[in-house]
Amino acid sequence: MSQSSADHRIGVDVGGTFTDVVTVSDGSIHVRKTPSTPDSPDEGVVDGLERTREEVGLSYGDVEFFSHGTTVATNAVLEREWAPTALVATEGFRDVLEIGRQARPDIYDFDVTKPTPIVERDLRYEVTERLDERGRVEIPLDEGSVRAVAERLRERGIESVAISLLFAFENPDHERRVEELLGESGLDLSYSLSSEVLPEIREYERTLATALNAALKPVMDGYIGRLESAIEDRGIPASLRIMQSNGGIIGADRARQRPINTLLSGPAAGVQGAAHVAGLGGVEDVLTMDMGGTSCDVSLVRGGEPVVSTEVEVGDYPVGVPMVSVHTIGAGGGSIAWIDAGDALRVGPRSAGAVPGPVCYGRSGEEPTVTDAQLLLGRLDPDAFLSEDLEADTDAVERAVRERIADPLGMSVRDAAQGILDVANANMERALRVVSVERGHDPREFGLVAFGGAGPLHAASLAADLEVPTVLVPRTAGVLSALGLLITDLVHDFSTSMVRPIEEVSGEDLEPVFERFGAEAADRLADEGIGADRIEIERALDLRYRGQSFEITTPVPGDLTEAAVEEAARRFHDRHEERYGHASPGEPIEIVTVRLRARGLVETPTLTAAAGEGDPDDAIRTDRTVVFDGEPRDALVYDRARLPVASTVEGPAIVEGTESTVVIRPEQSATVDEYGTIAVEVGR
Repeated sequence: MSQSSADHRIGVDVGGTFTDVVTVSDGSIHVRKTPSTPDSPDEGVVDGLERTREEVGLSYGDVEFFSHGTTVATNAVLEREWAPTALVATEGFRDVLEIGRQARPDIYDFDVTKPTPIVERDLRYEVTERLDERGRVEIPLDEGSVRAVAERLRERGIESVAISLLFAFENPDHERRVEELLGESGLDLSYSLSSEVLPEIREYERTLATALNAALKPVMDGYIGRLESAIEDRGIPASLRIMQSNGGIIGADRARQRPINTLLSGPAAGVQGAAHVAGLGGVEDVLTMDMGGTSCDVSLVRGGEPVVSTEVEVGDYPVGVPMVSVHTIGAGGGSIAWIDAGDALRVGPRSAGAVPGPVCYGRSGEEPTVTDAQLLLGRLDPDAFLSEDLEADTDAVERAVRERIADPLGMSVRDAAQGILDVANANMERALRVVSVERGHDPREFGLVAFGGAGPLHAASLAADLEVPTVLVPRTAGVLSALGLLITDLVHDFSTSMVRPIEEVSGEDLEPVFERFGAEAADRLADEGIGADRIEIERALDLRYRGQSFEITTPVPGDLTEAAVEEAARRFHDRHEERYGHASPGEPIEIVTVRLRARGLVETPTLTAAAGEGDPDDAIRTDRTVVFDGEPRDALVYDRARLPVASTVEGPAIVEGTESTVVIRPEQSATVDEYGTIAVEVGR
């Protein structure tokens, strides 16, 4: 990415509790958190903008860049509040959504239930047609069957139609003709075609993605329309850009057409922000940890780029489009501690949320949480960590932990609080192992970027347990997702399945596909204001050993010579070895899917540190007793805003900021870099 000091850039991330607005002007960062408005998220965005304008004297007319991370599509999926949608499928395939896959979430759970189909059975229709596996017509499209479907749709009051026909990824003609015929029948509806949404093999995943996109289109179209109107009414000239799940941003019009690409919008922005901050410090391989009030999102960045997968689940649904590989668990500051039937201490996944919240919030909460345990152990200042309208009730916290945890388990309140943190940390450590060790990566070779309101409280302990050498806590840890929106490139992903033995495919066969993708990418990026000199192209093939049911995405060199295809095969063997611990170079390989990623480089702001030279002792607020591993220790407490660049803090210590608190364990030390990031040296 190129660097620039654009005068006014705004990133807005909408979360479940707060809407974060980050403004960067000439390298200076301003942060504004406002309450989210779940019933109408655009109102929370506008409120944040207005408050920012008042606080920094921002002129809307000078805003050059506006990027937005949204949970609208995610919430619609989780709450199943999408538009009434119909599905048109090949005759005999209307029940693909119902049948799904043979795989079970738990092989020993005989009571497991499948997710509710996106489209109800009486809204799933069949048309007569058939293509073979290479896209050749076996049964021509019966246009009369399509018109019959149109008549039935007219009576159902639907808003959107998903069209997913067999092998349409090899030949989209039938799908396009079905859309034409339905439109000619007078049905003014929203349409989603599988050959455009996810032109890849596996009927369930392809049909699910198409149906989900169709169901979300009216929802996202309404939201983006309202937000764009509000932005235009305030005279903001910058075009609205939306964060995608794949770690790139797109124009608002494209997001309206492909809402399925925004399902992990917020978490993806956080991972991008973490990658950027780590890169500024010269660290390219990091684990990321975003811990808020309800959940903890973990991911992995390799070579400065977030790991992207097509095997991510959102709610109950496996969504096959490229997404930053984020693993989420129910571990947050509000996660409730409880004792199970076997008298074992458990933490989460149930959360106290924002209301009533942890007991210490004084909002009638009665169940102890992770935040309450942090307070009892001295990591949080009861007089400083809450907002002005909340007053920490330490006595109520101690009473809740004693009655619900300590007394039933026959231990002291302090030991119970330490136990709550230990269990919560164990849950998060397992999650970090899922995205690292279980995927062939050694945590000892990575840093850990901790963000979110609660992440920096736990990161040093987790890093010590995983033997991660360094923890990085960004200056804007509490709003890193919003900052990530300002440093993210525009990204468009293209794919099509071509299941062929690799020995039957030459560069001449693949080049036309890549050229078609490249031309479409150039057109899209040109429409979004990106010139040809700022476009980067990445080519890849999904490869597998013949007979396997899974594949590995493998980069392809730019010039598709015979040697380049052989090089891709060699890389596949290496990646298979890395991922699964073995490879079979003598086994035949199949090409499954051809992929191209087009990246439009945006100008990213240069960030400056908040504090210059000075004495770190001047940043000391107080000292207090803090418990580490069950033992009380005297620890200095620092004001993060007053810590100068290059200052060093020896543990045990607490660094308090406006958005998060950093815990530095005994025998650890931390330094502040030129960008305001706190780097904790964990040691081994």
